[in-house]
Amino acid sequence: MRRMTSEGVLVERWRSLLTSYNEVAGHLERALQDRHGLTLSEFEILDRLIAQECEKRRMQDLAADMYLSQSALSRAVARLEKAGLVERALCEADRRGVFVKITEPGLARHTAARATHLAILAEHLQPA
Repeated sequence: MRRMTSEGVLVERWRSLLTSYNEVAGHLERALQDRHGLTLSEFEILDRLIAQECEKRRMQDLAADMYLSQSALSRAVARLEKAGLVERALCEADRRGVFVKITEPGLARHTAARATHLAILAEHLQPA
C-alpha cells in the first residue's frame, strides 16, 4: 500500500509540474509572439546563443541544450535566418557541421523580448 501512495504522490507532483509549465509557456508564447514576433522556441534559441557569450555555436551543440528535436530546431533557425536574426555557416573543419550566429538585428530583438520574458516569469513564478 505504501508503494501505491508514493507512486501517486510522484505522479501528482509530475502533473502539477506539467500544469505549471504549460501555463507559463502559454503566457510566454502569446506575449513574445504578440509583442516581438517570436515564438517561445525562437526566443530560447536567441537567448541560448547570447548566454554562451561566444561568437557562434554549432547546431548540434545548440540542439543538445534545447528541448527541440533536431528537425524542429532546424525549422526554427531557418525562420530566424529568414527574418535576419541569425546567420548560418558551414564548419570549415567538418563540412557536415553548421554554425549559428546571432546578428545585430537578432541581438536587438532579443534585448527587447528579454524584458517581456522576464516580466512573464516574474508574474508567474513568484514563490508561494
